[in-house]
Amino acid sequence: MKNAWAVPGYAQVRELGSGASGRVVLAVHEATGTAVAVKYLSDRLREDPAFIGEFRAEARLLGGLESPYVVRLYEYVEAPGGAAIVMELVDGISLHALLKEAGRTDPEAALVVLKGSLLGLAHAHRAGVVHRDYKPANVLVAADGSSRLVDFGIAARRGTTPGVAGTPAYMAPEQWQGRPASPAADVYAATATFFECLTGRKPYDGENFAELAVQHIEAPVPETEAPEPVRPLIRRGLAKAPEQRPENAEAFVAELEDVALAAYGPEWEERGQRKLAALAALLPLLFPSAGAPASGTTAVATTILAPTPGSWLPDRRGAVAAGVALVLGAMILFSAQAAGDQRDGTSALSAFATTSAAPGGGFPSPVAGASASPSASASASASASVSSSPSSSASPSPSASVSPSASPGTSATPTGTATATTAAPTTSRPPSPRPTVAVGAVGVDLRQVDFTTGEAAISIDAKGTAPVSVTVEWFSSNQSGVLGAADGRAETLTYQPGSGAVVRRHAFSGQGCYWGVRVTTRPAAGNGSPTDQVWLTRCMIR
Repeated sequence: MKNAWAVPGYAQVRELGSGASGRVVLAVHEATGTAVAVKYLSDRLREDPAFIGEFRAEARLLGGLESPYVVRLYEYVEAPGGAAIVMELVDGISLHALLKEAGRTDPEAALVVLKGSLLGLAHAHRAGVVHRDYKPANVLVAADGSSRLVDFGIAARRGTTPGVAGTPAYMAPEQWQGRPASPAADVYAATATFFECLTGRKPYDGENFAELAVQHIEAPVPETEAPEPVRPLIRRGLAKAPEQRPENAEAFVAELEDVALAAYGPEWEERGQRKLAALAALLPLLFPSAGAPASGTTAVATTILAPTPGSWLPDRRGAVAAGVALVLGAMILFSAQAAGDQRDGTSALSAFATTSAAPGGGFPSPVAGASASPSASASASASASVSSSPSSSASPSPSASVSPSASPGTSATPTGTATATTAAPTTSRPPSPRPTVAVGAVGVDLRQVDFTTGEAAISIDAKGTAPVSVTVEWFSSNQSGVLGAADGRAETLTYQPGSGAVVRRHAFSGQGCYWGVRVTTRPAAGNGSPTDQVWLTRCMIR
């Protein structure tokens, strides 16, 4: 597309991926040298006012989210020649690609992936946004083993009823039933992804919409297939009733940390991140920084709706659930037939993902059939995203490292509010260089405040502009120089370089004569994870 419109002020380097509704390119902001990903809406869809509205809505949504665990939005540009979203370029690969190569991960690595992307979800949930399409293709794993959540293409406001949409293999029971969007549905999808990391397969393996609907709504939770220490997370996260799950991603993170600490010890996260980084290193050519040309456009998944010999039929108990899926499938099939989608005389559904602006809200809702991840699986019905809206469309599918799913709302997070322009694009607010930080050393001094409370003064020598993640762990022991048993829940906070010392208090419940504290940062400090102990006053009294 040599003559295609390009956002002024950005030099295109290469195409990262493309789909029926657009393309994503790697570009460099000429004024600052910052590498970015630019998502262009296709000319065909740009002629449809509805799709322009949807593209703007996605930018507005991403412009309202700001989290280190979600990729950043730089600007939205709209001109007579085209429309584009300029976003942070994440040098990472999709969890989908990683699992395709490795099969599965060990529990510590799976917990790290889950925690990182859940923290991104938590920010969205606090803003009243439900993602609705959490899956491996929408989680990016960076070279250092950290993870980010992307693609808010079918997100919706909490409590709204935008219709049936999502990726069938990860959809919560209430999503199949078209009930209002809730954070508990995202918790369910995140747990299904966690299960896939642990076992190498999806929780349920139905071959069509009807089977998957019944399994997600009625089948027992397959917790016994996961390692025993993490089964409580599987059991809670895949509970059939939303009220039986953690109410949102933040609550789920708290449960995850408790389970991980009890099962794998205080260093679980550091080990898991190293293991994840090692797995990502096996796929160097999939990183945008590799400079390899795009391997090709993303295949459009198709779901054949014709009956097959010996096909599964639900019993009476599953009839209602099957009905939901069959009605959904019929609605999408009619759309495909109207578009003349015929293959060898058999009706087929082209699997696409799109976004739609909700009236007045600026949040996307589904308008199209289904969404496919970059590698269309042999059983497309279990991997395509579905929507009950009758219109069918397509969206761009960039490479696994930048836009893991074939939806137009991929890999973006804000630095400010996105704006639309109809004149020539402006670069008055260019993307700034990506924030960085280095932690030279961390110091910690623990003192006893009263008979039950300890206070830790933490000094952090950090250089840079990016925030530092600080984890504070408390311990109780009867031996000097030995931290002993964990006392209560570890606390994780965000430290901005230059903001001074951090003081944290903790009410100890242990009976030991020594209280201890350990401080760990991410990125890691030059002196590792410092510790300190205090001998209690009550133990000095003879």
